[in-house]
Amino acid sequence: MTLFYDARGNIYGVVSPAFLRTRGIDVPISAADAARARMAWAASAIASECEWGPSPRPAQAKAHRCDGLLVGPFQAEPPFDLLIVNTDGSLAERSGNGLTIFAQALTDQGLMHAACELRVHHDKADALSPVATRVEPAVHEHLAGFWLALGLPAFGPSAVGAQDVGRTSLDATELSHVRELAAIDPQWAHSQFVRIGNPHCVTLVEQVSALPDNLRMQQPTLFEPLKAIAFAPPAGDGRPCAAGVNLQWAARQSDNRVIARVFERGEGPTASSGTSASAVACAAWRAGWVQGGDVAVVMPGGTAPVRLQVQADTLLSVSLFGTARRQA
Repeated sequence: MTLFYDARGNIYGVVSPAFLRTRGIDVPISAADAARARMAWAASAIASECEWGPSPRPAQAKAHRCDGLLVGPFQAEPPFDLLIVNTDGSLAERSGNGLTIFAQALTDQGLMHAACELRVHHDKADALSPVATRVEPAVHEHLAGFWLALGLPAFGPSAVGAQDVGRTSLDATELSHVRELAAIDPQWAHSQFVRIGNPHCVTLVEQVSALPDNLRMQQPTLFEPLKAIAFAPPAGDGRPCAAGVNLQWAARQSDNRVIARVFERGEGPTASSGTSASAVACAAWRAGWVQGGDVAVVMPGGTAPVRLQVQADTLLSVSLFGTARRQA
């Protein structure tokens, strides 16, 4: 059966490929083959496991009961392979909250007892597959959860395959000007592209009031133009990134804290996102808003602790801490 978990308001269903096959969904035996054959089964899996049942959905809820499916594991011992299926049937390269949830589900199933590698398979042509993440059980500020080692980010348009973007600067930091974002709101004129397993566009704003509201992002007047930017064709326009891009907005607070909002590629506005929080922390560091060490990224669904290992003026690695709980 599909089990649902919550990580900072980000909800994923966790389901084994074997169970999906019992539902008549022909998921291939290996994760690599499943990623290549995604068009044949992923949309059916979302429709089967993520759509609301006969009972009315909550007021102002999304069209789906969760933010996607974590399909796996494809084996009984580490390293564990999985696929992250967005609600539009596309695959993600990495999800911080999703991997936290998957690690908790593996622990609950008695499969994960120590640090191990989780390998996400996908079908994106502009990134290697699988994307591996080392996950380690840990306690942070009295909370039991997991540290995810996300590696070293890459910055700039070339890191995410962005085309036809201008240049701008903020606080002496060279940034990108995404015309499609600035056309929606002139305050969204300064963006930092970050790849940390998957592609992100972090827009830095001067005032918290310039951050978009999640409820407003669900309304067609804002959802549709943001979808055109974030989603890959045919759902989106593929501009500035042909493969789509996750969108974030960030405003600095104080004491290594940043407030953020998220519009995910293949999903839309979300209460939180782990890799988005990590991208926000990296962009804020590059802009001089935060120092190395632990950075708190505050999102509507909760606060994500991101650890930036810095030496002199060089960012060496990024780690994300998360916890997850199973929903009744």
